[in-house]
Amino acid sequence: MEKRVGVVLGMACALICVVSAQAQVNVTVSQSQMTDGYMSWSVDPYTATAFPGDGGSAASGWGLSAVPAVFSGGGTTVTLSPNVNTYAPGNLYWTNPDGSGANDMSGSTYCEVDGGGLASSEVTFTFNVLSNTLGTDAWGRQYSALAFIKDFGPGYSFNGQVTTPLTVGTDSITYPLTGGNPGEIVQFGFTLNGPDANPATVASLGDVVITAVPEPSTIGLVVCGLLGALVIRRRKA
Repeated sequence: MEKRVGVVLGMACALICVVSAQAQVNVTVSQSQMTDGYMSWSVDPYTATAFPGDGGSAASGWGLSAVPAVFSGGGTTVTLSPNVNTYAPGNLYWTNPDGSGANDMSGSTYCEVDGGGLASSEVTFTFNVLSNTLGTDAWGRQYSALAFIKDFGPGYSFNGQVTTPLTVGTDSITYPLTGGNPGEIVQFGFTLNGPDANPATVASLGDVVITAVPEPSTIGLVVCGLLGALVIRRRKA
């Protein structure tokens, strides 16, 4: 019986080592973690056709209130809506002469884990979309939103990503294996796409409300399961 227990212990140690080498990490919506905002923009096709020369393109880090992303419910719910921060009548970089936004905005709200904190990890991002009322503006331009996990090497060299549109209900995405570099950078969060909007009419364009779905630690479950099996075998012995 001692030999049998020794074999089981060896197998358990091997499995735990494998899990540790390729950690399975579950994440969800959290204001304490999703503290980063980023906005990129480019000339909207409508602008390029109707008002050549208007609009522009660039990208930079933004505060969440400017994206905008508003947290509530103790930090477990976030509401995303079209950007109004750049709307400026008379400024042809941002606003067309007919009052439409001049640029397509892509605003992201996310958590960034750098320093290799999620290196060699399988990351699953789970969330519950309570509502998605995003629609089109008066010029027929569609607003949309998605969830993402992105993986970068040192210096933000792009390794890959997974995304999914935000539809009502509980959903998740999994990045199968991040790189193993000590400088690995992993981001997870949400992006809302669409032209900059007039603050006076933005409410008619809709929003997206997303809340957390708590997940237990996969590593903890696997390890506990193995230890439970060992106890049972020892008792039978």
